[in-house]
Amino acid sequence: MFGGKASKPQNRIDSLIGEGTTIEGNVIFTGGLRVDGRVKGNVLTADEQPSTLVLSERARVEGEIRVSHAVINGTVVGPVHGNEYVELQAKCSVTGDVHYRTLEIQLGAVVQGRLVHHDEAQGAQIVPVKAVAGD
Repeated sequence: MFGGKASKPQNRIDSLIGEGTTIEGNVIFTGGLRVDGRVKGNVLTADEQPSTLVLSERARVEGEIRVSHAVINGTVVGPVHGNEYVELQAKCSVTGDVHYRTLEIQLGAVVQGRLVHHDEAQGAQIVPVKAVAGD
């Protein structure tokens, strides 16, 4: 995907879904998208173009995310597909599987699902996560 080469994250934000805004339906974008509001639908890259999605700590997405680069600090209910890079920041909460090629997780991030590593040479590899006692 993306011509077999790693794509660079977008250094600019082309679109913004502001706090207090709710979108019901799929969001298809190119370039960079920042979400401070709420999306009830899928967030997808148009034609699998290089893209960057940034979810602030106030953001909520209820649906599938499929982008090349994702920086998540809000809430996601659904699977996350980061074809290149996924960063889960400290206030991130994901309920669903996270598919990634490169992953960064900060202390405090929560994933209720599987971490699935994708390597073009080997395909998908599931990373087992042990439950913490008391959960």
